[in-house]
Amino acid sequence: MNDIKLVLLSCCAPCSAGAIRQLADNGIEGVSDFIILFYNPNIFPESEYTKRMNEQIKYCEQCGVKYAVLEYDHDAWRDAVRGLKTEPERGARCSVCFEYRFRRAVRFALENGYNAISSVLGVSRHKDQSQVDMSANNVCKEIKYIPIKWDEQLRVKINRESDFYRQNYCGCEFSLRKTNA
Repeated sequence: MNDIKLVLLSCCAPCSAGAIRQLADNGIEGVSDFIILFYNPNIFPESEYTKRMNEQIKYCEQCGVKYAVLEYDHDAWRDAVRGLKTEPERGARCSVCFEYRFRRAVRFALENGYNAISSVLGVSRHKDQSQVDMSANNVCKEIKYIPIKWDEQLRVKINRESDFYRQNYCGCEFSLRKTNA
């Protein structure tokens, strides 16, 4: 695929920083256009969501890259993961959550002329990249999913040099519960 118009699904600025710099500065072979998509109805409470969203917007604007923020509907997300609250981190709830978010990202991509999706959802130490990739492949039937290997050293360097707001849990109330236990 030579003319890739990529949607990068992002959870937060600290996880996406390296990917954004990579795309903005050096590019990824075949990617002619990209946008950062912040779609995270899983994040709880809403004040946490707002902090992460604002930090993502600030970094995108600092880098001069396009971004979009989609609706925050935590109740709909809760319905999607109903019955899975006792699942451990990296368990079935996470797969359902990833698929839920990828479905909306696919819809956004198709509605806005993008033909591929990638993400940084597996960058965090709280998540498993192979689980993210499997979830994306389960959902991305009408669009190409590209499991890009992001430059981890670049991400760490940017994070060390930044004053990003950092969180200590994945985002949902179930991971918050585990963090506080």
